[in-house]
Amino acid sequence: MKYFSVSELAKKWKLSERTVRNYCSTGKITDAFLEENVWKIPNTAERPERKNKKNEELSILDIIRQEKSSKISGRLYHKIQIDLTYNSNHIEGGTLTHEQTRYIFETNTIGIEDSSVKVDDIVETANHFKCIDMIIDNANYDLSENFIKKLHLTLKSGTSDSRKNWFAVGDYKKLSNEVGGLETTSPKKVSFEIKKLLSSYNKKNKKTFEDLLDFHYKFEKIHPFQDGNGRIGRLILFKECLKNNIVPFIITEDLKLYYYRGLAQWNNQKGYLLDTCLTAQDRFKVVIKNLCPNIKF
Repeated sequence: MKYFSVSELAKKWKLSERTVRNYCSTGKITDAFLEENVWKIPNTAERPERKNKKNEELSILDIIRQEKSSKISGRLYHKIQIDLTYNSNHIEGGTLTHEQTRYIFETNTIGIEDSSVKVDDIVETANHFKCIDMIIDNANYDLSENFIKKLHLTLKSGTSDSRKNWFAVGDYKKLSNEVGGLETTSPKKVSFEIKKLLSSYNKKNKKTFEDLLDFHYKFEKIHPFQDGNGRIGRLILFKECLKNNIVPFIITEDLKLYYYRGLAQWNNQKGYLLDTCLTAQDRFKVVIKNLCPNIKF
């Protein structure tokens, strides 16, 4: 059997590539499948019918807030808390397993046997759960320095870093740092650069997926905090997806190197990061579809 790529089928059907991706990830194109993070679509695929009536379903943010408020287990809010926390921490070297992360969230106890873990990993896991609640509660507000600093304060409170006199919890870095072997913005210039970034970003009324990734790249390039920049950056990215009615996503371990390459090459080739995040988004659409079948993308 011959297969189309997303771009080939989009051209054939005279649709956007994003629409074709949505059709694939939500099962509207029979037998389409992912192979090495690329959709393969049978050449016999038929174009799904598009409904003209206005979608009156709840947004992803509405559903997450309802589940958070009612403390429903095993649904989308529950899965976001565990999967986003585990993966974002794991990317940064966290040692807790997915099961241990789940146990801490569900029982508020440690429950670790026959192994030793860092106390900081446990503290930061519990703190990350609180950060996710913060981005859900504040999703509709514009980003601000104050909110970003509060996220960092919440994430790093009670850690061993918080007891170091040179480590500013909830404030910008005092010492120079680097990411991926590259220099970042000097401590003296961080406040100015963050203000400039937020001003430019918040002026855009309707933000695209690429706008969000561009902000994420620039935030990580500034690297405003002494530690925790990656996790804060991904929390902000998740929040902004919810705010702008864009399907959020989670960078998993198998996408980590592609994600790092995408950030490193953003100025030269935006496609690397876009493709990686769209792949993560496609996967999360499947999760949402399974848990909330009435949501339309």
